[in-house]
Amino acid sequence: MKQSQLFTKTRKDAPSDEVSKNAQLLIRAGFIHKEMAGVYSWLPLGLKVINNIKRIVDEEMRAMGSVELLMSTLQNKNTWTQTGRWDDQKVDVWFKSNLKNDTEVGFGWSHEEPITQMMRDHVASYNDLPRVVHQFQNKLRNETRAKSGVMRGREFIMKDMYSYATSNEEHLAIYNRATEAYNKVFERLSLGDDTYITSASGGAFTSNFSHEFQTLCDAGEDTIYVHKTQKLAVNEEIFNDETMTKLGTKKEDYEARTAAEVGNIFTFGTEKCEQMGLTFKDATGATVPAFLGSYGIGITRVMGVVVEKFADDKGMVWPESVAPFAVHLVELSQGNEEIKKTANDLYADLTKAGVEVLYDDRDARAGEKFADSDLIGIPYRIVVGKHTTPDSIEVVRRKDGTVTQHLQSAILSGTYAT
Repeated sequence: MKQSQLFTKTRKDAPSDEVSKNAQLLIRAGFIHKEMAGVYSWLPLGLKVINNIKRIVDEEMRAMGSVELLMSTLQNKNTWTQTGRWDDQKVDVWFKSNLKNDTEVGFGWSHEEPITQMMRDHVASYNDLPRVVHQFQNKLRNETRAKSGVMRGREFIMKDMYSYATSNEEHLAIYNRATEAYNKVFERLSLGDDTYITSASGGAFTSNFSHEFQTLCDAGEDTIYVHKTQKLAVNEEIFNDETMTKLGTKKEDYEARTAAEVGNIFTFGTEKCEQMGLTFKDATGATVPAFLGSYGIGITRVMGVVVEKFADDKGMVWPESVAPFAVHLVELSQGNEEIKKTANDLYADLTKAGVEVLYDDRDARAGEKFADSDLIGIPYRIVVGKHTTPDSIEVVRRKDGTVTQHLQSAILSGTYAT
């Protein structure tokens, strides 16, 4: 992509009412546009990051046996009254409205009920189970406050996955596969070292024990207690003697840390399927309810956490796995046609070699280009200026500013990333 063709512009300041670092930087760099508090539009650079995160999540969900679908955001009131979760006293984040015929509808904040309702048409026998499905969808939640940028929005993109099994044992096998898949996801997102599987309560989802995936982050909204020697954590809400007994640990073994919840997994057991009539014939011919599990990853929240974790005083610093481009090619020709030709040729060669490049071909001062490049945060910057030759180029690593001279062939082969 040529930067001159981007309709977005960088800016020096973010909106005065935007207090979160992630939203300030994303707005200034032209990744998102703020529509209102907690609601953002995704501009070309931001959408590329979102799609990269979704690709990683989708690959790991498919690898564990899930199949992608897409449910409606508009939801039937009757679907939710079956489980009591239409009640605002039980779920306080609903957006609701009325159709022209006065039918009351809701806008999806989650999908356990609609997907379970749908599955009734496709599950009849134990031969139809287990099943695992996932989707990427905009969720709508009427949050009381939305001051954490894209980490807590009123509209956000989520990956939600649901499993249906014949028994608790079969469900736990899926649950464990999902846990492993989530660990792989966060490792690929460069968040693995600081992300903890955290014991928690079910909250609005289920009364059963649940597990959160919490990433240590100063901008997070949660307090978790991290074990001093083990990769183990407990949410503040259940950091009590009963939980310690179940885990076989002691309170003094933990220390309080600030974290952001990037994923969660819930066990519903058979309760919801019993409420909604999702049953099947087992091997003996008896009619029994299915076991339900629910598994979420906040795609846009992950994006905000990545910004918060890795940004420096110059701007964002994207991990290579999710960056909008691999290379930021900055041309400093100042009217010199030979330099411009070298940059154009390199852009063509990189593109042909399958390297994703943002090419700053704008007629702008060097200082402006470098400041924009630092703000946007692409992992590697290639500078083509008066000292550049076709055989040697300057590569700057964004995360630490190291400068190296590499042969063009090394760039084309991809070894620049080592």
